[in-house]
Amino acid sequence: MMWLCYIIMIVVPYLLGGVNTSIIVTKLKTGKDIRTMGSGNAGLTNFYRCYGARYAPLVILCDMLKAVAAVLVGRWLFALLGFPLLGEYFAALFCVIGHMFPVTAQFKGGKGILCSGTLLLMLDWRIALAGWGLFLLLWLTTRYVSLGSVAAAVSFPISTFFCFRTPVLTVLSLLIAGLVLWAHRGNIVRLVQGKESKFHWHGKEDKT
Repeated sequence: MMWLCYIIMIVVPYLLGGVNTSIIVTKLKTGKDIRTMGSGNAGLTNFYRCYGARYAPLVILCDMLKAVAAVLVGRWLFALLGFPLLGEYFAALFCVIGHMFPVTAQFKGGKGILCSGTLLLMLDWRIALAGWGLFLLLWLTTRYVSLGSVAAAVSFPISTFFCFRTPVLTVLSLLIAGLVLWAHRGNIVRLVQGKESKFHWHGKEDKT
């Protein structure tokens, strides 16, 4: 029973995470691959820069829903074993892995920020407050999405440790944060060099 739960825990959140709406919407609408446009990333920020705000809410909604579904699966499965919170963290980890390395898209997905941000909301309100608070503060004051994302990722294992004092949960949160930081390694270098692009609001229509 326990091993079956672990197998389902890995497979289902991973597959849910691999549903990348920015890739799907771009393909259906223009026949192009979002990963060949703009920054080459399959995340919300690049999608918005390429296509404007018209379809961004759809990408946001679907990426949030898949993260919610993954955590709910983890909570339910591990509740059967008496560890619902552990199940949520396991599901969160494999949902992020699926988002970044989707088997359905040649293992080239997004950087996991919106997905991870939704996971924070599902895990604990204190963790979400720390992560989202840092993200919004740095994004709105500097207009660097990547800076807010990196800060939020760093805060995750710290807030997990102080909220739960559980080594396993802290390790899982470190793995998730490490994945996000690795995905942003290029952004970190550009931030240090002062070459990172700032976020700009616009109402640009689709590029075809």
